Amino acid sequence: MSEYYLTEEERKIEKDINNLQPINKEKRKKIEKIIDRAKKNRVISLRMNNYDLEKIKERAKEEGIPYQTLISMVLHKYVAKQLVDKEEILKIVNTLKEKEII
Repeated sequence: MSEYYLTEEERKIEKDINNLQPINKEKRKKIEKIIDRAKKNRVISLRMNNYDLEKIKERAKEEGIPYQTLISMVLHKYVAKQLVDKEEILKIVNTLKEKEII
């Protein structure tokens, strides 16, 4: 079994792959330029309190990744609206259970 999972959007693309139409060279170059710009990393300076930084370093060590990578991953998930609040999910589940919906 693969360790990668497709998003709903990716599954739709995979399903409709035979219906896709080629694009002209000009449009392709424009799309490739946008993708290239999005892939480039920029160096930034970030201020954070010592406690948070130490906790991030601990979590990164647990995950076996550099702490800068962990920070970047968390920020990416936030802007992609893929970051979820565990406590909020638990509240929703409990509310649904109380209302006997689940």
